[in-house]
Amino acid sequence: MTHQHVVVGVDGTLVAVRALDRAADEAARRDAELRVVYAVPDRDEAAPILASAVTRVHARHPALRVVTEAVEGNAVRALTDASEGAALTVVGTRGFGGVTGTLFGSVSLRLAAQVHGPLMVVREDHPVDRAADPLDAGRYVLLGLQDDGDADVAAYAFEEAERRGVWLHVLHSWSQRHVAPEMPSLIPATSPGQQRLAQHDRAEEAVPRFSLARLQERHPRVGVEARTVRGGPAHALLDATADASVVVIGAHRRTGRVGPHLGTVAHTLLHHAHCPVVLVPAQE
Repeated sequence: MTHQHVVVGVDGTLVAVRALDRAADEAARRDAELRVVYAVPDRDEAAPILASAVTRVHARHPALRVVTEAVEGNAVRALTDASEGAALTVVGTRGFGGVTGTLFGSVSLRLAAQVHGPLMVVREDHPVDRAADPLDAGRYVLLGLQDDGDADVAAYAFEEAERRGVWLHVLHSWSQRHVAPEMPSLIPATSPGQQRLAQHDRAEEAVPRFSLARLQERHPRVGVEARTVRGGPAHALLDATADASVVVIGAHRRTGRVGPHLGTVAHTLLHHAHCPVVLVPAQE
């Protein structure tokens, strides 16, 4: 029997320790195996770091199954390969710096655009979420939902809320369509353009209600609070992360001249979110 597993990348730094702690907790929640991966130029360099990682994990979760792997070469490639079939891949980042908010942890950004399956990005200033900690009792899982193409993203968020035994807060965003200039109507909001816009509004707002209702039937123990915002969702989501245990969004990958990259919402949250960010590959 193949056990479910969680992958985490380590390199001996403080932020990698944050990621390791978080990954161990996530593996324990899932009753999964933890696979610790260290990409190095020479495998002989890896033994002390990997041994230290195992010792730290077992001090927190004595019964957790832990395997280690030293991989020669590029960290992004090693973790991308290791993420195949994983329930979750966890990586750390040093977050943002100065006014520009430059993401120092470039490995996490490049990995987010390539990884197989869900990816959790943890900054070194994110405290570890402990189920027994009363400070986490009022926290929730936050889901950023764009459209019905985010079905897998929403399903993951419901499962995450159920695992944690917390509420799921859903923020659905959409952009208002442009209405072409037309002759004004004597009765407000009854011109053909305004009627089409109102119909579009109702259809857009119905998408999350329909999708969430089906998922709630499958996860009846998960309480759900949902709201819709017009325009860019990045700042609304960012504000909501202050009281969240984790934020779940779709990884809407775009292909450019330098390969796949992420959208604005993902970039904003990876730079500035107050909690770990989980990116789930979304249908395009």
